[in-house]
Amino acid sequence: MKKYITDFKVVANEQLSDRLFILRLTPADGSHIAPCRAGQFAELRVDDEPRVFLRRPISIHRVDYDANEMWLLIQRAGRGTNRLACLRARDQLNIIYPLGNGFTIEEQVPDMHYLLIGGGVGVAPLLETGYQLKQYGARVSFLLGGKSCAEIAQVAQFRKVGNVYITTEDGSVLEGLDCQRGFVTQHSVLKEGSFDAIRVCGPGPMMKAVARLVSSWKQNERPHFCEVSLENKMACGLGVCLCCVEDTKDGHKCVCSDGPVFDIKDLKW
Repeated sequence: MKKYITDFKVVANEQLSDRLFILRLTPADGSHIAPCRAGQFAELRVDDEPRVFLRRPISIHRVDYDANEMWLLIQRAGRGTNRLACLRARDQLNIIYPLGNGFTIEEQVPDMHYLLIGGGVGVAPLLETGYQLKQYGARVSFLLGGKSCAEIAQVAQFRKVGNVYITTEDGSVLEGLDCQRGFVTQHSVLKEGSFDAIRVCGPGPMMKAVARLVSSWKQNERPHFCEVSLENKMACGLGVCLCCVEDTKDGHKCVCSDGPVFDIKDLKW
Protein backbone atom coordinates (compact mmCIF):
# COMPACT_ATOMS: atom_id res chain seq x y z
CA MET A 1 0.00 0.00 0.00
CA LYS A 2 1.43 3.35 -1.02
CA LYS A 3 2.68 5.62 1.77
CA TYR A 4 2.61 9.41 1.78
CA ILE A 5 4.62 12.11 3.52
CA THR A 6 2.18 15.00 3.82
CA ASP A 7 1.92 18.31 5.63
CA PHE A 8 -1.43 18.49 7.38
CA LYS A 9 -3.10 21.58 8.74
CA VAL A 10 -4.76 21.46 12.15
CA VAL A 11 -8.49 22.09 11.81
CA ALA A 12 -9.07 21.80 15.55
CA ASN A 13 -7.46 20.46 18.71
CA GLU A 14 -10.27 19.12 20.88
CA GLN A 15 -9.34 18.52 24.51
CA LEU A 16 -11.38 15.60 25.85
CA SER A 17 -9.79 15.41 29.30
CA ASP A 18 -6.61 16.41 31.07
CA ARG A 19 -4.73 13.68 29.16
CA LEU A 20 -6.74 12.94 26.01
CA PHE A 21 -7.19 15.14 22.96
CA ILE A 22 -8.18 14.81 19.32
CA LEU A 23 -6.37 16.45 16.43
CA ARG A 24 -8.62 17.03 13.44
CA LEU A 25 -6.39 17.44 10.41
CA THR A 26 -6.69 18.16 6.70
CA PRO A 27 -3.96 18.18 4.00
CA ALA A 28 -2.37 21.62 3.94
CA ASP A 29 -2.20 21.68 0.14
CA GLY A 30 -5.89 20.87 -0.27
CA SER A 31 -5.30 17.39 -1.68
CA HIS A 32 -7.54 14.45 -0.80
CA ILE A 33 -6.67 12.16 2.09
CA ALA A 34 -5.37 8.82 0.83
CA PRO A 35 -7.46 5.70 1.52
CA CYS A 36 -6.68 4.19 4.93
CA ARG A 37 -7.47 0.70 6.16
CA ALA A 38 -9.04 0.26 9.57
CA GLY A 39 -6.31 -0.27 12.13
CA GLN A 40 -3.51 1.50 10.27
CA PHE A 41 -1.48 4.26 11.89
CA ALA A 42 0.50 7.42 11.13
CA GLU A 43 3.94 8.66 12.16
CA LEU A 44 3.90 12.28 13.35
CA ARG A 45 6.93 14.56 13.28
CA VAL A 46 7.25 16.60 16.45
CA ASP A 47 8.56 20.09 15.65
CA ASP A 48 9.82 22.75 18.07
CA GLU A 49 10.83 20.19 20.69
CA PRO A 50 14.63 19.74 20.52
CA ARG A 51 14.64 16.77 22.88
CA VAL A 52 12.34 14.71 20.63
CA PHE A 53 14.11 13.12 17.66
CA LEU A 54 11.74 10.37 16.56
CA ARG A 55 8.28 10.59 15.08
CA ARG A 56 5.37 9.44 17.21
CA PRO A 57 3.19 6.51 16.02
CA ILE A 58 -0.51 7.31 16.42
CA SER A 59 -3.48 5.14 15.41
CA ILE A 60 -5.83 6.60 12.82
CA HIS A 61 -9.01 7.24 14.79
CA ARG A 62 -11.33 8.32 11.97
CA VAL A 63 -11.13 9.41 8.34
CA ASP A 64 -14.01 11.62 7.21
CA TYR A 65 -13.53 11.63 3.45
CA ASP A 66 -16.49 13.96 2.90
CA ALA A 67 -14.94 16.62 5.15
CA ASN A 68 -11.42 15.58 4.03
CA GLU A 69 -10.36 15.21 7.66
CA MET A 70 -8.26 12.71 9.59
CA TRP A 71 -8.82 12.41 13.33
CA LEU A 72 -6.09 11.30 15.71
CA LEU A 73 -6.94 10.42 19.32
CA ILE A 74 -3.82 11.06 21.41
CA GLN A 75 -2.92 10.63 25.06
CA ARG A 76 -0.32 12.80 26.75
CA ALA A 77 2.53 10.53 27.75
CA GLY A 78 5.79 12.45 27.35
CA ARG A 79 7.53 15.36 25.67
CA GLY A 80 6.38 14.40 22.17
CA THR A 81 2.69 14.05 22.87
CA ASN A 82 2.75 17.05 25.22
CA ARG A 83 4.08 19.15 22.35
CA LEU A 84 1.39 17.79 20.01
CA ALA A 85 -1.22 18.75 22.60
CA CYS A 86 -0.15 22.39 22.19
CA LEU A 87 -0.99 22.53 18.48
CA ARG A 88 -3.62 25.06 17.48
CA ALA A 89 -5.88 25.57 14.49
CA ARG A 90 -3.91 26.37 11.31
CA ASP A 91 -0.65 24.93 12.70
CA GLN A 92 1.00 22.38 10.42
CA LEU A 93 2.03 18.81 11.18
CA ASN A 94 4.11 16.53 8.96
CA ILE A 95 2.78 12.97 8.78
CA ILE A 96 3.77 9.69 7.14
CA TYR A 97 0.68 7.56 6.47
CA PRO A 98 -1.02 5.09 6.14
CA LEU A 99 1.33 2.64 7.82
CA GLY A 100 1.09 -1.01 8.82
CA ASN A 101 -1.48 -3.69 8.10
CA GLY A 102 -4.93 -3.13 9.54
CA PHE A 103 -7.85 -5.27 10.66
CA THR A 104 -9.40 -7.76 8.27
CA ILE A 105 -12.65 -6.39 6.87
CA GLU A 106 -14.80 -9.15 5.37
CA GLU A 107 -16.64 -7.39 2.56
CA GLN A 108 -19.08 -10.09 1.52
CA VAL A 109 -20.63 -11.22 4.78
CA PRO A 110 -23.06 -8.43 5.76
CA ASP A 111 -24.75 -10.59 8.39
CA MET A 112 -21.64 -10.86 10.58
CA HIS A 113 -21.70 -9.40 14.09
CA TYR A 114 -18.42 -7.87 15.26
CA LEU A 115 -17.43 -7.02 18.82
CA LEU A 116 -14.73 -4.34 18.99
CA ILE A 117 -13.01 -4.26 22.39
CA GLY A 118 -10.86 -1.35 23.52
CA GLY A 119 -9.10 -0.32 26.70
CA GLY A 120 -7.92 3.21 27.48
CA VAL A 121 -6.51 5.05 24.48
CA GLY A 122 -6.57 1.66 22.72
CA VAL A 123 -10.09 2.55 21.61
CA ALA A 124 -8.49 4.85 19.01
CA PRO A 125 -8.46 2.56 15.94
CA LEU A 126 -11.84 1.02 16.72
CA LEU A 127 -13.98 3.96 15.59
CA GLU A 128 -12.74 3.86 11.99
CA THR A 129 -12.90 0.05 12.12
CA GLY A 130 -16.55 0.25 13.13
CA TYR A 131 -17.38 2.69 10.35
CA GLN A 132 -15.71 0.52 7.70
CA LEU A 133 -17.45 -2.62 8.93
CA LYS A 134 -20.81 -0.86 8.97
CA GLN A 135 -20.18 0.31 5.41
CA TYR A 136 -20.33 -3.34 4.31
CA GLY A 137 -23.47 -4.04 6.29
CA ALA A 138 -21.94 -5.76 9.32
CA ARG A 139 -23.44 -5.35 12.78
CA VAL A 140 -21.05 -3.70 15.21
CA SER A 141 -20.90 -3.56 19.00
CA PHE A 142 -18.24 -1.90 21.14
CA LEU A 143 -16.98 -2.97 24.57
CA LEU A 144 -14.90 -0.15 26.06
CA GLY A 145 -13.05 -0.25 29.35
CA GLY A 146 -11.19 2.15 31.62
CA LYS A 147 -10.33 2.84 35.22
CA SER A 148 -13.23 5.30 35.31
CA CYS A 149 -15.78 6.83 32.95
CA ALA A 150 -13.52 9.87 32.61
CA GLU A 151 -10.99 7.69 30.79
CA ILE A 152 -13.43 6.44 28.16
CA ALA A 153 -13.40 8.75 25.16
CA GLN A 154 -15.67 9.38 22.20
CA VAL A 155 -18.66 7.41 23.48
CA ALA A 156 -21.10 9.58 21.49
CA GLN A 157 -19.15 8.86 18.30
CA PHE A 158 -19.11 5.11 18.96
CA ARG A 159 -22.87 5.13 19.57
CA LYS A 160 -23.38 6.44 16.02
CA VAL A 161 -21.94 3.16 14.75
CA GLY A 162 -23.32 0.48 17.05
CA ASN A 163 -24.18 -0.67 20.55
CA VAL A 164 -21.78 0.43 23.29
CA TYR A 165 -21.01 -1.50 26.47
CA ILE A 166 -18.80 -0.08 29.22
CA THR A 167 -16.70 -1.45 32.05
CA THR A 168 -15.01 0.68 34.70
CA GLU A 169 -12.71 -0.46 37.46
CA ASP A 170 -14.14 2.04 39.95
CA GLY A 171 -17.78 1.28 39.11
CA SER A 172 -18.58 4.73 37.72
CA VAL A 173 -21.31 4.77 35.08
CA LEU A 174 -22.42 6.72 32.02
CA GLU A 175 -26.13 7.48 31.90
CA GLY A 176 -28.05 5.53 29.28
CA LEU A 177 -25.34 2.90 28.74
CA ASP A 178 -24.81 -0.65 29.91
CA CYS A 179 -22.01 0.02 32.42
CA GLN A 180 -20.62 -2.71 34.64
CA ARG A 181 -17.88 -2.74 37.20
CA GLY A 182 -14.72 -4.69 36.44
CA PHE A 183 -12.57 -5.45 33.42
CA VAL A 184 -13.76 -5.89 29.83
CA THR A 185 -13.38 -9.66 30.15
CA GLN A 186 -15.92 -9.62 32.98
CA HIS A 187 -18.73 -7.85 31.12
CA SER A 188 -21.82 -10.00 30.72
CA VAL A 189 -22.05 -9.26 26.98
CA LEU A 190 -19.11 -11.65 26.46
CA LYS A 191 -21.14 -14.44 28.08
CA GLU A 192 -24.53 -13.59 26.63
CA GLY A 193 -23.65 -12.27 23.18
CA SER A 194 -23.00 -14.22 20.01
CA PHE A 195 -20.26 -12.71 17.86
CA ASP A 196 -18.73 -13.80 14.59
CA ALA A 197 -15.49 -11.87 14.99
CA ILE A 198 -13.57 -9.95 17.65
CA ARG A 199 -11.22 -7.00 17.16
CA VAL A 200 -9.15 -5.76 20.12
CA CYS A 201 -6.79 -2.90 20.94
CA GLY A 202 -5.49 -1.80 24.31
CA PRO A 203 -2.95 -2.64 27.02
CA GLY A 204 -1.10 -5.91 26.51
CA PRO A 205 -2.47 -7.68 29.63
CA MET A 206 -6.03 -6.79 28.59
CA MET A 207 -5.56 -8.13 25.04
CA LYS A 208 -4.00 -11.34 26.35
CA ALA A 209 -6.90 -11.81 28.77
CA VAL A 210 -9.40 -11.38 25.92
CA ALA A 211 -7.41 -13.80 23.76
CA ARG A 212 -7.48 -16.45 26.50
CA LEU A 213 -11.21 -15.97 26.98
CA VAL A 214 -12.25 -16.30 23.35
CA SER A 215 -9.72 -18.93 22.28
CA SER A 216 -12.04 -21.73 23.44
CA TRP A 217 -15.13 -20.43 21.64
CA LYS A 218 -16.37 -22.60 18.79
CA GLN A 219 -16.38 -19.64 16.41
CA ASN A 220 -12.60 -19.43 16.59
CA GLU A 221 -12.50 -21.87 13.69
CA ARG A 222 -13.64 -18.99 11.47
CA PRO A 223 -10.93 -17.12 9.53
CA HIS A 224 -9.92 -13.86 11.18
CA PHE A 225 -12.04 -14.62 14.23
CA CYS A 226 -10.02 -12.65 16.77
CA GLU A 227 -7.44 -10.04 15.80
CA VAL A 228 -5.49 -7.76 18.11
CA SER A 229 -3.62 -4.53 17.43
CA LEU A 230 -0.28 -4.59 19.24
CA GLU A 231 1.19 -1.44 20.78
CA ASN A 232 4.91 -2.30 20.88
CA LYS A 233 7.26 0.66 21.06
CA MET A 234 8.13 1.88 17.59
CA ALA A 235 10.73 4.20 16.11
CA CYS A 236 10.83 4.21 12.31
CA GLY A 237 7.36 2.81 11.62
CA LEU A 238 8.66 1.23 8.41
CA GLY A 239 10.17 -2.08 9.53
CA VAL A 240 13.78 -0.89 9.39
CA CYS A 241 14.94 -0.28 12.97
CA LEU A 242 13.59 -3.58 14.41
CA CYS A 243 12.79 -2.10 17.82
CA CYS A 244 9.13 -3.24 17.70
CA VAL A 245 9.77 -6.92 16.92
CA GLU A 246 7.27 -9.48 18.23
CA ASP A 247 8.10 -13.18 18.53
CA THR A 248 5.31 -15.03 16.71
CA LYS A 249 4.71 -18.68 15.83
CA ASP A 250 6.08 -17.86 12.38
CA GLY A 251 9.23 -16.18 13.65
CA HIS A 252 10.03 -12.60 14.56
CA LYS A 253 7.75 -9.98 13.01
CA CYS A 254 7.95 -6.19 12.93
CA VAL A 255 4.79 -4.86 14.52
CA CYS A 256 4.97 -1.63 12.50
CA SER A 257 5.14 -3.28 9.06
CA ASP A 258 3.88 -6.87 9.53
CA GLY A 259 1.26 -5.63 12.00
CA PRO A 260 0.19 -3.88 14.09
CA VAL A 261 -2.76 -6.24 13.64
CA PHE A 262 -2.24 -9.98 14.20
CA ASP A 263 -4.54 -12.98 14.48
CA ILE A 264 -4.26 -14.34 18.02
CA LYS A 265 -3.61 -17.82 16.57
CA ASP A 266 -0.28 -16.49 15.23
CA LEU A 267 0.95 -15.09 18.54
CA LYS A 268 2.78 -16.94 21.31
CA TRP A 269 0.22 -16.02 23.91
